[in-house]
Amino acid sequence: MMRFEIDTIQELKGALKAVCAEIDAADAVLFDLKLVIDELVSNVLRHGGGRARLTVEQGREIRVTVRGENGFRPPEKSVLSPVDAERGRGLYLVDALVSSRTYSEEDGIAVTISLE
Repeated sequence: MMRFEIDTIQELKGALKAVCAEIDAADAVLFDLKLVIDELVSNVLRHGGGRARLTVEQGREIRVTVRGENGFRPPEKSVLSPVDAERGRGLYLVDALVSSRTYSEEDGIAVTISLE
């Protein structure tokens, strides 16, 4: 299990590098994993109190948990923003790439990525 506390985009880059060095998966899965972590942590840095707690666990699947300090709760259902919008696609992309996404007051946002 890997745990990180992330306050800045620079720290996010370092965490992504460390996660990819430890996860045993195909390049396509690592690409998806990096995109998912980047989107979730960036959202928490922007909307969730300025500090993100990231946990990554690898078993049969990869489980990523991200929590912000203020308990930012994402919408249960993501929607695709208009094509000309500059923002608003992150959670939609996350949902397209993961096998499940949940939220709890205790754990924050948790997603599971299949290694198949």
